[in-house]
Amino acid sequence: MEPGNRAIVRAPRRELYIMSQITETLKAKPPAAKLAPHARLVGVVSTAHFVSHLYILILAPLLPFVRDAYGVSYTQLGLALAAFNVISAALQTPAGFLVDWLGARILLIIGLALGGIAFVLVGLVDSFWFMVAMFALAGVGNTVYHPADYALLSQHVPAKKIGQAFSVHTFAGMLGSAAAPAGLLMLQNIWGWRGAFIGAGLVGLAVALLFLTMRDPETPVAETPARKADDKSPVGWKLLLSAPIVLNLLFFMLIALMSGGMFNYSVVALGALYATPVSTANAALTTLLLLSAVGVLAGGLLVTRTLRHGLVTSLGLVAMAVAAALVGQFDLGTWTLVAVMTVFGFFFGFISPSRDMIVREITPPGSFGKVFGFVTTGFNIGGIISPMIFGALMDTGHPSLVFLLVAAFGLIAVLTVATLPKLPAQA
Repeated sequence: MEPGNRAIVRAPRRELYIMSQITETLKAKPPAAKLAPHARLVGVVSTAHFVSHLYILILAPLLPFVRDAYGVSYTQLGLALAAFNVISAALQTPAGFLVDWLGARILLIIGLALGGIAFVLVGLVDSFWFMVAMFALAGVGNTVYHPADYALLSQHVPAKKIGQAFSVHTFAGMLGSAAAPAGLLMLQNIWGWRGAFIGAGLVGLAVALLFLTMRDPETPVAETPARKADDKSPVGWKLLLSAPIVLNLLFFMLIALMSGGMFNYSVVALGALYATPVSTANAALTTLLLLSAVGVLAGGLLVTRTLRHGLVTSLGLVAMAVAAALVGQFDLGTWTLVAVMTVFGFFFGFISPSRDMIVREITPPGSFGKVFGFVTTGFNIGGIISPMIFGALMDTGHPSLVFLLVAAFGLIAVLTVATLPKLPAQA
């Protein structure tokens, strides 16, 4: 065959090959379609986190109305909050084991349903002690949020997106805290405090139904390596009591102590220290809380661009410690006070995604529920201890120590990050 004829024969073959490649490309799913299920999962899990923070603060804005309705003291009303928090602290780690055994999605649906039903019944049944019992039931539901949320995100979100997923998740929880006072008071003005409880309960039930209508996306293969036969990683309680996990538990407890001091006592401490007007102190606290939310999103952007999560967390803790110490030692004036409190708030949020990535990286596959459930119990422990510590400082006339102790807790927390060893599987 002449060369020209061979070229004529080859040309159609090349065209057929090109056409076949185009056809295969068109048949393939676009990358956006593959990522969409993960984005939906992050959205729904973050909505559940919004609900959990809404429920944590559900009683605070309604306290005066509930107290008048039942004719009880604020101390007696504290029994409801105590029941909620003690049950949450005691059962969160067992809930983490259940998450790893039964699955995070079903446990999260059960938790949302328990909380929703409990608060709907608080609004329907006219009994103070029944209300206390329902807060205990809601505490049972509250135990599943951290282990189930983090397990779902860790199992189903690709590695390059997980840091941003954690930041969105934390941001949604902050939104729930911010929305609770205004939203519940609005419902109270329309339907009374019982209607506010019923409305909040229905929100939880609606999110539970939302979970029932969606399926988990496929787990990225790279994210779930099979456990090898010779894997020496600790399991069960041996894993939870290993040095890296215990250090993370201490880290979360110290973070809760820092937030307990700054969020709950900075206004009264500033008034006692420098006669700072309540309006000025509240403005500084408001900017702190707002910048915490902004910091979470900023931290989520950085966490995808670095593997130095321990360094990021340590530097953020040092910045927070310096800011708290400055407030406790110097009368800064209005604008400087707001600026320094803003720095504290920004870095408080900024380190959150890096903090979550540290826990994820030392957790063996299949143990996300129990590990996150265990370490985030530190939030509950810190929340129980902090009022005793900082309340005693205010009662004994040492308001400057409120800020200095917050700074000290921040520096101690750096040690839990700097000395963090790796588990055998990650060493």
